[in-house]
Amino acid sequence: MGFVNPQTTVNFVGGSPLNRLSWLRTSRVFIDAVLRSPSTRWILFNSREPLLVSHKDQPTVRSLARLTTADVKPLLGPEPYLGQAENDGDVAPHSVPALEVARLRGPKIVFLGLEEPHGTTAFLPSSDFSGEEALEVVAERITGTPYFSLDVSDVDSSALGVLLQNIQLTKDGGQVKFSEARAAMNSMNWFDAAVFAEARSMVDWNSRNRFCSSCGSPVYSLWAGWKLACTTTLPWVADQAKASGGKPCPSSIGLNNFSYPRTDPVIITVPVNETGDKILLGRNAKWNRPVYSALAGFMEPGETFEDSVKRELWEEAGVKVWDIKYHSSQPWPFPANIMVGFYATASDSQELRIDLDNELTGEWTDARWFTREEILAVINHPKGTHFRPNSASEPGDDEPPFRIPPKTAIAGVLISDWAHGQSLDANCASPRL
Repeated sequence: MGFVNPQTTVNFVGGSPLNRLSWLRTSRVFIDAVLRSPSTRWILFNSREPLLVSHKDQPTVRSLARLTTADVKPLLGPEPYLGQAENDGDVAPHSVPALEVARLRGPKIVFLGLEEPHGTTAFLPSSDFSGEEALEVVAERITGTPYFSLDVSDVDSSALGVLLQNIQLTKDGGQVKFSEARAAMNSMNWFDAAVFAEARSMVDWNSRNRFCSSCGSPVYSLWAGWKLACTTTLPWVADQAKASGGKPCPSSIGLNNFSYPRTDPVIITVPVNETGDKILLGRNAKWNRPVYSALAGFMEPGETFEDSVKRELWEEAGVKVWDIKYHSSQPWPFPANIMVGFYATASDSQELRIDLDNELTGEWTDARWFTREEILAVINHPKGTHFRPNSASEPGDDEPPFRIPPKTAIAGVLISDWAHGQSLDANCASPRL
């Protein structure tokens, strides 16, 4: 098989436009400075749904609502917003790792990164933030637009409603509303979608993980939202436990994967027959419409990508595959997956089996081979890639014979690229290895 350079493929919600400045997440001086920057913008989530804005002249065009720090200040609680210590108003000392840019109280905050002007990468070294300069001086050296997310799920709904009526966007005539996440993402431009993917995954991780995986105690936020730690490791709590003869939480020793955001890899594969003129797609049991897509599944511990592709294709369709080739990847913030796309070769003379793991999941109701002509006919149909698989067709609708995912999903990209010959050589035949 011949493939385009995967470096040229950037899928929807990928290609993050922000410099995440990960090495500065532990710098209270830097984070405090960007919090105070007039250019800082906040993305709000309520029960994992993003706040969107539309305008009267284009009511169907919605984008992420970007609030200023002045807008959200009533929600943040007393200062310091990050770098908190035991009591309200106390600032955590720089020398205590357990309090590095900690947030112990108030709605969860995550520093997403910096949109740098004109795509530059003039990032600042951490040595520029020694803690000896005034925050105003540090803030003046920061160019670009810092982004934060704020989870308002636990904020009183009436208070939140009053606040949203008085933000600058509303005063300027915008209409803001929390919207269902998947539908919202599909209506976004590429910039907003990429920021949304990072923000929603981080909001989800922070909201789901409220207790320590080692001892069950509550956790708190560090590193501007990028680390969770057990509250038993807080200096004043640890001192009390030590004085009473208590044992430290196991999470206080070594590196623990549950302390950091997780991303779950999912392989997604389009099998191509040996002559290169057919692909194998499956229909998911949860789809009311006849929608066919690439076969996918989570990787398991101890697997390579290739191992996972072979196992998933055997489990889901009963086919053996070889000559596995990587295409591209796509972050998928539901809740925090990375979709890793592949093509693989398979014989279309193999008996298809969708019953092998039905006792476990019942995931697929059908799997079949489609010709290039069949796929192109659907792609060219006005409704062929309108992907609302659980909505019912109305009588008289001009329906395509089946549907496939749009190119906002990596499955749609894999299918479309094959159909248009953009990822495979014309004959697409591969020797069995």
